[in-house]
Amino acid sequence: MDNKGVSRRNLLRYAGILSAATAVTAGLGACGDGSSSTPDTKSIEATLAFTLSSGFDPMNASSAVATTVNQHVFEALVDLDPITREPYPALAAALPTPGSDDLTWTVTLREGAKFSDGTAVTADDVVWSFNRALDPANASLMASFISFVGSVTAKDAKTVAFTLKSPFSLFPQRIAVIKIVPKAKTGDAAANKAFDTAPIGSGPFTVVSANATAGVVMGVNTHYNGPRPAKVEKITLRTTPDNTARLNDLQGGSSQAIEAVPYLDVKSVGADRTVDEKQAFNQLFLMFNCTAAPFDDKRVRQALHYAVDTQKLITTALQGYATPATSYLDESNAGYQKAATVYGYDPAKAKALLAEAGVSNLSFELVTTDTAFVKDSAPVLIDAWKAIGVTATLNTKPSSAVYGTIVPGAGFRVLAASGDPTVFGPDVDLLLRWFYLNETWTKNRHRWAASPASKQCAQLVEAAAKTSGAEQTALWKQALDLVADEVPLYPVFHAKMITAFDPARIKDFAGASTTGLYFLDASRA
Repeated sequence: MDNKGVSRRNLLRYAGILSAATAVTAGLGACGDGSSSTPDTKSIEATLAFTLSSGFDPMNASSAVATTVNQHVFEALVDLDPITREPYPALAAALPTPGSDDLTWTVTLREGAKFSDGTAVTADDVVWSFNRALDPANASLMASFISFVGSVTAKDAKTVAFTLKSPFSLFPQRIAVIKIVPKAKTGDAAANKAFDTAPIGSGPFTVVSANATAGVVMGVNTHYNGPRPAKVEKITLRTTPDNTARLNDLQGGSSQAIEAVPYLDVKSVGADRTVDEKQAFNQLFLMFNCTAAPFDDKRVRQALHYAVDTQKLITTALQGYATPATSYLDESNAGYQKAATVYGYDPAKAKALLAEAGVSNLSFELVTTDTAFVKDSAPVLIDAWKAIGVTATLNTKPSSAVYGTIVPGAGFRVLAASGDPTVFGPDVDLLLRWFYLNETWTKNRHRWAASPASKQCAQLVEAAAKTSGAEQTALWKQALDLVADEVPLYPVFHAKMITAFDPARIKDFAGASTTGLYFLDASRA
């Protein structure tokens, strides 16, 4: 099956519209942020950089807060450690066992595994979770990541057999994208709606309350018997895009950890706090409506990239905490290969490309999300384009409005935003599929899907999926070179993730190279 037929209903869910978060609030009782005025050693308090903008159903959850929470609440058969990104058996008793033909894999469930409502996790729940995501009627965001799966069957109550359409060498780690959900709680539309706001998983924590502005409180799943038991009784995740508020939470002691330390304040966090800096895939990208003139001409898209002095942009907007893009992938990625086209600062070339395309006096609205480093980058982009004779006016909105209303509209032309699909996995195949094969992006957002280049990109990614080693790497290089040349959506830079925490109050914690804060092994000091 494929991800064909993405519905408007799913597009709105994917956009993370605020109404979904409101439903979460209602479904969980809206009990505020759950924080205590006197934090104790049985709880962890932290502050995230985004607000809750969607539900939690892992079949479609993609918002920063929901994916962070889901890592604590749900398990896949195999999970990726949120810090090291290494695969480990989670709900599975061991890593999957391959058959002799490279088309079959077998997984045995952990003995005694239970969901947080006390019901046993069975092979039928696993089969249901995969088929539910693969069903085109559900328009799951995860479907394109597991399109190689032909069938999933229960051999007995604890054993699951997978038959693949073609060999896929990344199978053991890729199945981490499918979190296992109880079939009994997700059997129809009404059940799915309730589950989206009050999720039930087999992970070490449960969602106690969720609020669109205050954040999420998690408690302990007392039925959990897996490899990463909870070491605290409660986790409170406050949520705010306000840089000052997050910093005040850390320095004032109400939070033991915060993500996205304001770049201006990294050096003033304090000697008694630890700052964890990691290069990330997380990027500032430019995205174009590739069906609307003149952005249907790749030379115009290329020109706007060449016009940007990326190092100046990074210094001005991020205080140096980013790396200019030399590929779709960041240079810390294990699969990184430098692209054949690298957009160094070259305003003369930018002007020449516009002239070749027959474009003069270009003007458009630059839409941006309200993520802090995106907002800070926008004026620098606009000034750079002004220097080559291009006029851009600024329209900054929350992500919910950008993806829910503006980008799907007929008037959309150019977007500057951030994106980090590495929360689902860091491998090249997954990352290419996210922005360049998923119809939500290719058909409904940058609208590159109908172009011959888009079809060629999909063929390269699918061909690479069927092989391994040097042949796979070479095919990925062709795909990376193609998207670097076409730039329907392409990074200007890859940001660094700056996490800060109080080592005197929290231990066994580290910052991640993705969005979010993760406390699977953490405890209070």
